[in-house]
Amino acid sequence: MFEKFTEKALNVIVDAQNTAIYDHSAEVLAEHLLLAIVKEKRGFCAKIFSSYNLTYDRLAKEIYQSVHIEETDMNSSIPFSEDFKRILQETMNLVQISGNLTVHYEHLVLAAICDKKSKIPQYLENLDFNIEKSKPLIEKLVQRKVKKDFHPELDDNKEKEVNLAKETDCIIDNSLSAKVLERSIEKMYQKGYEMLGTEQIVSSILEDTNSELSSIMAKFGITKELFEEKLSKIQSRQSEYGGRQIVYTPNAFGAMTLALQTAKELGSSEVLPEHMILGLLKTKKGVAYDIFKSLQINDDDLAHGIIKPIEKQMPETLTILRLAKQEARQLSKGVVGTEMFLLGIIGEATGVGAVVLNELEINIRDARIVVEKIIGTENEYFDREIVFTKRAKRVLETAWEHAKKADKTKIESSDLLWAITTEPDSLAMQALEMLGTDVVEIREGIKKHSENQNYG
Repeated sequence: MFEKFTEKALNVIVDAQNTAIYDHSAEVLAEHLLLAIVKEKRGFCAKIFSSYNLTYDRLAKEIYQSVHIEETDMNSSIPFSEDFKRILQETMNLVQISGNLTVHYEHLVLAAICDKKSKIPQYLENLDFNIEKSKPLIEKLVQRKVKKDFHPELDDNKEKEVNLAKETDCIIDNSLSAKVLERSIEKMYQKGYEMLGTEQIVSSILEDTNSELSSIMAKFGITKELFEEKLSKIQSRQSEYGGRQIVYTPNAFGAMTLALQTAKELGSSEVLPEHMILGLLKTKKGVAYDIFKSLQINDDDLAHGIIKPIEKQMPETLTILRLAKQEARQLSKGVVGTEMFLLGIIGEATGVGAVVLNELEINIRDARIVVEKIIGTENEYFDREIVFTKRAKRVLETAWEHAKKADKTKIESSDLLWAITTEPDSLAMQALEMLGTDVVEIREGIKKHSENQNYG
């Protein structure tokens, strides 16, 4: 049976068994299952529980003061109680009815809270959890068929070839990053190395003690002095190499390539030292990253600390990409294509891209209707990581190049909208044509407003 369980669902079963073992219980009870369900902190069900202040601690207190657990010293595997078995059987029934091929956490939740033969409903009602109100919300999550996300642009094989060596050369276009690399190269020569590694890059970034980035990293315990102390104890650069002989070590090269991609996704047309650190955190490799781990740095916390000041600057493209992901979630899609970029541009509302489309009488309501007609919608709440289609990535790349040619420090909505017009077969252009406009009108609008900005 359990081979059909998703990892999240199986973890709930295992956690229930572990709780039973801890209680020295003779059986794994329905109460143990309920505790394991509420203990899960991720997903839409967790949000429902939270809305009723249904916490693990409150539930445990309610259960243990009213239930009698028959203890045992048995060392063999603990059997499931009849209540537990019945809930599992109802879980499998729900899976079959919903047409799923696998058992999801939500199936377990629904089967448990609806089991009137156990004490579960009483525990929940005692804690003011409204089963009847919550049941329809959870039913929507299980009324789905698991299938591969389909998007017309996912099969687009015309992905642009990228010259990585040329791409990383763009880093020196920014004066701060250029100085970081100059200092890094000096450190490389001082050590007698022939290839630039992540440790020289991070060491050079930390040398600028007055920068905001250095202050952020210091809050996480990454100071110049401590980093250098750790670095002095490293006798080998073995973790920097992956079999290739290039100017950068392979891991430094990978970090810088990801720094470039991160810059684009955060709406910058320049690669800054902040992007270099974020790129390094994404690679999870190299001497510098090994030092971060030895300092017990949490990758996500440090990344959030670096991104937070960038978010406060409200770069247009970062806002647009976030809105695009929100639009995808609302349609229960796990993929962002160019059509979601279009909705993001309109939703951002203040940029040149939105102004141009507004003048063409294109609004967010009509655009959403057209996009939904093109790609459809699902009845599943999508709470996993959302990915970009190849064409969407290519549009972002074209927007980056367009912004750089105009000597901009940030990718603007006008750059993203112009990039969309270079993809005549994209879903975004299909939607725009259905809304009554074309490439010529859009580009003329962008040109007019860009000229007005320059003169202004």
